[in-house]
This record gives sequence, C-alpha cells and structure tokens, in this order.
Amino acid sequence: MQQLIECVPNFSEGNDLNIIKQITNEIEKIDGVRLLNVDPGKATNRTVVTIVGEPANVVEAVFWAIKKAGELIDMTKHKGEHPRMGATDVCPLIPIANISMKETAEWAQKLARRVGEQLNIPVYLYEAAQPNTERNNLSVIRAGEYEGFFKKIKEPQWKPDFGPAEFDAKRGGTVIGARDFLVAYNINLNTTSTRRANAIAFDVREAGRNVEIDGKKVNQPGTLKSVKAIGWYIEEYGVAQISMNLTNINTTPVHVAFDEVCTKATARGIRVTGSELVGLIPLKAMTDAGKYFLQKQKRSTGVSEKELIKIAIKSMGLDELGPFNPQERIIEYMLANPADSHLVSMTLTDFANETASESPAPGGGSISAYVGALGVSLATMVANLSSHKKGWDDRWEEFSSWAEKGEAFKAKLLQLVDADTAAFNGIMQAFALPKATAEEKAARTQAIQAATRQAIEIPHEVMEAAYNSMEVIKAMVQLGNPNSVTDAGVGALCARAAVMGAFMNVRINAAGYNDKTFIDAIMTRSLDIQNRTIALEAEILKLVDEKIEG
Repeated sequence: MQQLIECVPNFSEGNDLNIIKQITNEIEKIDGVRLLNVDPGKATNRTVVTIVGEPANVVEAVFWAIKKAGELIDMTKHKGEHPRMGATDVCPLIPIANISMKETAEWAQKLARRVGEQLNIPVYLYEAAQPNTERNNLSVIRAGEYEGFFKKIKEPQWKPDFGPAEFDAKRGGTVIGARDFLVAYNINLNTTSTRRANAIAFDVREAGRNVEIDGKKVNQPGTLKSVKAIGWYIEEYGVAQISMNLTNINTTPVHVAFDEVCTKATARGIRVTGSELVGLIPLKAMTDAGKYFLQKQKRSTGVSEKELIKIAIKSMGLDELGPFNPQERIIEYMLANPADSHLVSMTLTDFANETASESPAPGGGSISAYVGALGVSLATMVANLSSHKKGWDDRWEEFSSWAEKGEAFKAKLLQLVDADTAAFNGIMQAFALPKATAEEKAARTQAIQAATRQAIEIPHEVMEAAYNSMEVIKAMVQLGNPNSVTDAGVGALCARAAVMGAFMNVRINAAGYNDKTFIDAIMTRSLDIQNRTIALEAEILKLVDEKIEG
C-alpha cells in the first residue's frame, strides 16, 4: 500500500510572488509530489506551502525548496508579524496514509541531517522527530526569534541537532520535525488593539498566562486544550486577530475554538467578525462544524456534505477576508481523483445522455446504484421536512438522526455509481491485455478473474446499501410528515428497483468467475437480500396505502 505524508514548509516571504514561485517550482520538479496549496500572507510576510506524496519524493522536493529559499530570502531584511527564525522557518512532516508517526519522524531526521550537512544551515528537530523532550516544543525552540539566535545558538543547550553552531545571517536557521495534522486558524476581531487580542488569546490558549496570587506567580491555564494562540494586528486587513494553532482537532475542533473566542471576546467588549484558515483542513473538521452550528439552531444535521460545508463557512465567517473555495482548502478534495466521481459530477441531462449513448457504460449497475440513491434521498427529504414541521419542535433530533442515516446511505450509493462503471471498464481492460505467450495468457486470465470479482462485489454492495436504506424509508412512512408519505413510498419503489437491478449484474458477472465457492456464497446472500427487499417493499407500500386512505 502506498505510503503518503504531507509536508507544510513555512517560508519567510509573503509579498514577492516571484520568489514564492521560484521556491514552489523546485517542489514541482520532483515526480510523485503534489503541490496542494500555496498560501502567502502579506502582513506575516510568510507563505505556507502544502505538499503531499510518498516520503522519499516529498523529502527530495522539500530539500530543494529549502535550498532555493536560502538563496532568495535575505533574513537581514525580513520584517513580519509572525514569529520566525529563518528563510525556511519551520518544516513539519505529517503522516497521512499507511505510515506511522515513528516512520515519519525518521524521514524528518533524514531531511534535517541532509539540510544541515549539505546546505550548512543550523537545523533543530521538533515534536516527534526530537528525542530530547526538553527541546521538542516549537515555540520554545523559536524563542528569541531571528534577532536573538545569534547569541542563543552559542549556548550549549541550544546547539543545533544538525548543521553548524553558527547562525547564518542571511538564511537563519530552520526547524524540521514530525507532528500530527495541525490546523492554522486566525479569528478576526473588531479591534486594532494587539494588547486586547493577546488578552483573549491568553484566555483560551492551553498555556494560559502567569498571574500573581498571594505574591507568587502561578500559571492560569486557558480554556482550550491543544491550542496555541497569540494576538496580533494585521495591517493588510486593518484588524487584530487571534492567531491559533490547533494541534489536535479531535480535542479542540475548529468550531469549538471559534465559539470560545467569541465568548471571551464578548466578555471583553469585543466582537468576532469572522475567521481565516491558513493552509488546508480535513473534510471532517468542516462537516463537524456544519453539524455543530445546525444543532445550535435546532435544525436537522442530515443534509448534504456540500450544505454542511456551506453552513460552516458562513457560521465562522471563513469568507470574510476573501473567497473560501472548499475544492482548494479541504485536503480530501485536493487529493481526490476526478475519475472517481466522473458520472455523479454530471448534470442530470448529461448523465442521461451518457447513459443513452453508444458506450456500454454506464449500464444497469450504475443506474441501479443511482436509483437507490434517489430512493433514500426521498426518505431523507421526508426526515428533514419532518424535523422542521411546525408543532413538532420537540422531535427535531429524532428526525435529524434519521436524516443523517439517509445521507450516509445516499453517499454510499452515489460512490457506487462510478465504482460500478469502473469495475466494468476494468473487465474490458483485462480482456484487452496481450495473449501472445503463455506468460501473457496467464497474466491476462488472472487480470480478468480479478476484474470479474470486482464486478460482482460492487453490485452486491449496491444491493446491501439499497436494502438497508429501506429502514429509513419505512420509518418515514410510519413516523414522518403525513403530507409526504407518498414521497417515502416512491423511495421504496426505487430501493426495490436498485436491489433487483444490481442482482441482475451480480448474476451475469458470476457466470464468468471460476471460484465456485465464492459464487455459491455471494449468490446465496444476494438471493436472500432480494427476497427480503420484495417483502419489505410490500410491507411499506401497504403502510402507504393505509395512510393515503386515512
């Protein structure tokens, strides 16, 4: 399985786009690395770059970017709001897929050694890459910043992990490490006061502030765990901000940080006007935020992923300072392969035209999945309508829960629309393989069998998802808004069609697969799903008839 890491180097240049482009050009020269995001900040005079790829490729790309940054950025002339100590200020590696934190830390150490030895830049390790826990905190390492490091680097306890113990006036030093996913997040205030912004930052950050009690200085922790924060004034925007690093968004999600800052700001007579994301954010962080703000309004959370993201953007004012394009800011969207959603991204007309064309795909399997998605979408609609029905205010959470279940089935079935066509194309590609030699024939047969199994399993998944979605459909016939009972009834018809259609695909593809034990087992399960679907559809339609007739 492919190992993937993310790297988010921060370069101390946010104004000269030509310099930034020359640095990112070095990254793009390396095969197997994707440049996901380039986020320059004028007031901070800092650019945050996000790349992803296999570890060796990422490390190679970042090495050359660090080299180029050292050539182009002169730290003797650098001014900016953000703490910094070098041309490449900090460079974290983050495990993304099929790689442990320990392995990621080892890659960070390899990069740090190479930068120190080949580029002669002082390098400090941090977080998981730093074995010495007394110097693994970034803010502690960077304390004193660029101006203070000429003296600090001479202190025995601050000898660099790699590279010379001599501070480079032009390039400065750098910090390289491995850490969990971090969200850099700024919250905008209706004040220009850095002092007041800092007071709010100290209120919420985990480190809190030092206070004097009975003549002794003691630490008073802030209210948010796994949060680092400072206040600053951003001349570019004309407002002060709370600049936050959310180091564990499972502990303190973005929406919780936003709301807590709102509370603390209000207590100090200041209003939060919006917020700003620096770099990328995981999809779940955005959908969780959307659900959180809908729940505060006592509205159903069983809405589409797109709608949840829209609610999150508007609720936190992520578009106050500039456009917020989810396709460019959510990491899963940046990593997604457009081919995986080719069909479901089409308009209804284009999808119908594609189905009607002379191409054999999309065929009955994809259409079955789509019909199933429409069926459970109708039930989800009934759940959402019911959650907002006048006089049913005390039941909104019940229907919200049903709507969320429906959304999950809808998302699964939509994913299977393209998956079924991909499975069919896989069979066609396998049959097109060469068969001139015995080895080629054997490889071709193996490929055909593997593709055929996939073409059996995908429609079977459609059957399972469509049948299971009937739980939501039945519940909405029984419990939902009576004015929409026929919508749920049509959903049952769609679910039955999806199951029956997908079973046809299981059967026809099973005829070409050689593993009879597998075929017997999946055919038994599929026939059982079909029979239960027919019975459940009849039960649901009987309930619909009874509701119509009163």
